[in-house]
Amino acid sequence: MSSQIKPIRLNGLPDDLRHELIEERRKRGWSQAELGQRLGLPQMHISGIETGKIVPRFDTLLDLVRVLDRDLLTVPRALVPAVQALIRDHRRPHRDTDMDNGERPLYAANDDEEEDEPR
Repeated sequence: MSSQIKPIRLNGLPDDLRHELIEERRKRGWSQAELGQRLGLPQMHISGIETGKIVPRFDTLLDLVRVLDRDLLTVPRALVPAVQALIRDHRRPHRDTDMDNGERPLYAANDDEEEDEPR
């Protein structure tokens, strides 16, 4: 018995990925044309990717995220919520940030520990 497996095709990049790419481009002050020049792509192609009308080839997507100082990772689906929570926490300002070097502690202090400190 022979069964054909149909590949899953995207109609476009997921909205959250497209929005993150747009946000990263804008943070750098780059126009679509400038990003395209850095990738060797026309501005219309960048526009098509950002609007979801064009699904880039994998190598193009990889070049795109890397020029924006990002990377692609494969994550087991069961761990996606945990990874997303880590990313949200990384983006959120933290009250225990070391103002001298902008670093946050790996482990946040418990509220109990803070209360034990002399006042």
